[in-house]
Amino acid sequence: MNGAQDLGGQMGFGPINPETDEPLFHGEWEKRALAITLAAGAMGHWSIDESRHARENLHPVDYLSSSYYEIWTKGLEKLLERHGFVSAAERNAGVPLTPSTTPRRVLAADSVPAVLARGGPTKRDMTGQPRFRVGDTVRTIVISPSGHTRLPRYARGKTGVIELMHGAHVFPDTNAHGKGEQPHWLYTVAFEARELWGRDADPNSVVSIDAWEGYLEPS
Repeated sequence: MNGAQDLGGQMGFGPINPETDEPLFHGEWEKRALAITLAAGAMGHWSIDESRHARENLHPVDYLSSSYYEIWTKGLEKLLERHGFVSAAERNAGVPLTPSTTPRRVLAADSVPAVLARGGPTKRDMTGQPRFRVGDTVRTIVISPSGHTRLPRYARGKTGVIELMHGAHVFPDTNAHGKGEQPHWLYTVAFEARELWGRDADPNSVVSIDAWEGYLEPS
């Protein structure tokens, strides 16, 4: 969706000032937020795409006024309520009020290192041939979807060149909404900066994005 998370190329937000020697966490609660999010995801009731969408469709004022891990916890609250684990009333009361969904899996503490090392591979086998090859010139489609997408606004309706192929991968736009993985071929597409940002952009800069085949058409 076109949400507050999609800030690429947007003006008016001030400079980016990286924090010198930034710590992994700025407070103990951030460690817990990460751990709870991973443990809840490991129950097996939603995908990483649904999890991302839950964060990205926060109200823009809420999203932009929240820190990184605040966004994570607010997204997790949505997921837990949607899948019947914790209701809004139970969060407010701090105690369970009704029977909840039974987890499909439980992530034990001693299993965490192996689970994290295994990750969540999204590559899938697929019959047929990809529509494009390395070196092809393509144009991205123009969309304003109400659901999840990984095609950033700044790269819609732009012309670029296929520079890498990654095989077939889970399609986030459907997987985020329980419509199945529907694998698409995945490419890295390179765009000249001036194509994205106009004539004032650095003529020597190139921006590359990963784009599923459904986002592309021949140019």
